[in-house]
Amino acid sequence: MVTKARLFKTILFAAALLQFSSIQSQTKKNIDLKDIWSSRVFNSEVVNGMNPVADGRNYAVIDDEGINVFDFESGSLVKNIVNHKEMVSDSTKEPIKLRSYTLSSDETKILIPTETELIYRHSTRSVFYVYDILKKALTPLSLHGKQQLATFSPDGSMVAFVRENNIFIVFLETGKEKQITFDGKVNEIINGTTDWVYEEEFSFTQAFFWSGDSKKIAYYRFDESKVKEFQMTYYNDLYPEQYRFKYPKAGEDNSLLSIHIYNLSTDGTIKMDIGQETDIYIPRIGWTQDANLLSIQRLNRHQNHLQILLANAETGFSTLLYEEKNPYYIDITDNLSFLPDGKSFIISSEKDGYNHIYHYDLTGKLIQQLTKGKWDVTDIYGYSSKFKKIYFQSAEVSPMDRNIYAVDLKGKKEQLISLPGQNSASFSSDYSYFINTNSTINQPYYITINKNTGKEVRVLKDNKILKETLSNYQWTDFSFFTIKDSSTKLPDGTQVHLNGWQLLPPDFDSTKQYPVLLYIYGGPGAQTVNNSWGGANSLWFQLLAQSGIIVISIDNRGTGARGELFKKMTYKELGKYETEDLITTALYLKNLNYVNADKIGVFGWSYGGYMSSLAITKGADYFQYAIAVAPVTSWRYYDNIYTERYMRTPIENPDGYDQNSPINHVEKMKGDYLLIHGSGDDNVHYQNTMEMINALVKANKPFELMIYPNKNHGIYGGNTRLHLYEKMTNFIKKNNLFLFR
Repeated sequence: MVTKARLFKTILFAAALLQFSSIQSQTKKNIDLKDIWSSRVFNSEVVNGMNPVADGRNYAVIDDEGINVFDFESGSLVKNIVNHKEMVSDSTKEPIKLRSYTLSSDETKILIPTETELIYRHSTRSVFYVYDILKKALTPLSLHGKQQLATFSPDGSMVAFVRENNIFIVFLETGKEKQITFDGKVNEIINGTTDWVYEEEFSFTQAFFWSGDSKKIAYYRFDESKVKEFQMTYYNDLYPEQYRFKYPKAGEDNSLLSIHIYNLSTDGTIKMDIGQETDIYIPRIGWTQDANLLSIQRLNRHQNHLQILLANAETGFSTLLYEEKNPYYIDITDNLSFLPDGKSFIISSEKDGYNHIYHYDLTGKLIQQLTKGKWDVTDIYGYSSKFKKIYFQSAEVSPMDRNIYAVDLKGKKEQLISLPGQNSASFSSDYSYFINTNSTINQPYYITINKNTGKEVRVLKDNKILKETLSNYQWTDFSFFTIKDSSTKLPDGTQVHLNGWQLLPPDFDSTKQYPVLLYIYGGPGAQTVNNSWGGANSLWFQLLAQSGIIVISIDNRGTGARGELFKKMTYKELGKYETEDLITTALYLKNLNYVNADKIGVFGWSYGGYMSSLAITKGADYFQYAIAVAPVTSWRYYDNIYTERYMRTPIENPDGYDQNSPINHVEKMKGDYLLIHGSGDDNVHYQNTMEMINALVKANKPFELMIYPNKNHGIYGGNTRLHLYEKMTNFIKKNNLFLFR
């Protein structure tokens, strides 16, 4: 029986615990923008520069000593390849900086880029050095100017690179440099690398490829002389610099393409047969297992008819291997692989409504569909001839999650990683091991080495320090939710729900009402609702939540990992269904007792900036303010590969372009609008914001504007990110009238 004295002591103890908990909560710090963008106390530990070596058991990595080789399983040091102090040549007084490297296939030489500078968002040029491991000698690759895309030949005896739009070869034994193309010219002819639009939209910059026997180089030649130029102004001196580059907007002319093969034995070049039609794309080329057979992917301008050609390197003659047509469009990936037996290939396709893996022979006959189900394969890591399996990632468990699987050539599938959240793998050279990077929306990266069965061998990074740091701050977990609405349907009439996440204030009280910020991207195939660590943006959302605001995000129709119909239903009408889903989300929020329906705002960047601009114009009755960073404001101003993939050309689809351009709906705007752009954005041009301003002024609509001189689409560098996020935070503060603590 409990006595009164004991009960009194229990009550006192409970009260003390509550008081301690309250004091502990009060002592926890609030996140500050400087924590995120200046001191960066929340940076995650990641694994960089781990390159598998040929034996399959070890990997090389840059560390404090230089490049060391470690055992995958034990983590023990196997050997040192090179010490930082040895990185000195006759032309360098101090050791060169070792930030990245490439090993030759025989692992006797290292290719090292230095003094790297950006060209566009993904392309760079550098001063390359070659380090001979056996001779312990460091030599510059070339003395005639910076190089692009320097690449060892498969036998390690040569390096090919691009300089000033031409291709060169260096013979490492003699140091002799040989030029193999001669017509390269800025803004006219490009050999061996890509034009702007291929780099951005087909996601590659290297456009030359060694044959497996090191005797040939296949390469792209772009004739962009008839592509219209875009001009940008850089404010660096007394007189601003004018920069011109070729940028084909929707409906405009593309580069004329040809594919060539240079033969080192004959010192001759042969042009490959890619057909008579010139208004096409060649999104990929690649050597098969036969060093005389080149695969060429040919895509029509509408991007809904893909053909794979096999071209003979000696004659240039090509034959059709594979063909696929789609009523919408075909996404280009790196999922085509010719298997080591030289008799077949694997490829992914959405032909059954979801992205799956198919196995074909070299006559183009389907052998078997290897994966099936109402879920998407999201990445293929490769095929192991040793284990006779294909390793891949998929969204089988959930569109928000990613797990790692293997499937054999008979279609027998096994799950290797089932950790909650998103997992991505990087395999050893023979697929015996892989590095798995796992995270959830509430847990930072957990990086392990695993056997190819999925068994965890050891932990590389657990981000324990970051977790301890976060424990000292006010912190709220994200949670997932779904929105079900009878009007949210697919083209076949199927009703669907929208996935979302929400972040509530740490002291959330369901009897109170809170303002809401809706974070949106929404573009085709993309996702913001992922069960993965969100980085700096998520930390900013925590800052807003600590200040009394609910932050949410939804994946509208058109986003990825939910099959072809969900992704492609926005075809020819970008912005229409996405805006409808934003409005559906606003209506859902207005029905929640703890939401202040008069304080719902939207924030987005790039495509998300396009969506937030539509929200404050077409959706003006539902949203009170919007922040648009680097927005597309009319698809007429964006590049043709991306835009026409989803919209066709402006001549073919004028209503699709104009009816969902926020420029054409500014008269509806009621709330506050913050428009932000970098003036040096080579991707979504500053022109988009200028034309939006013209429309707003014509309609006599007030707005706020922030321009970052010379900054590109990412708007970073120096103090820029801190300034940008302070600007956005203050705008949200003003619109929600809440007091930041």
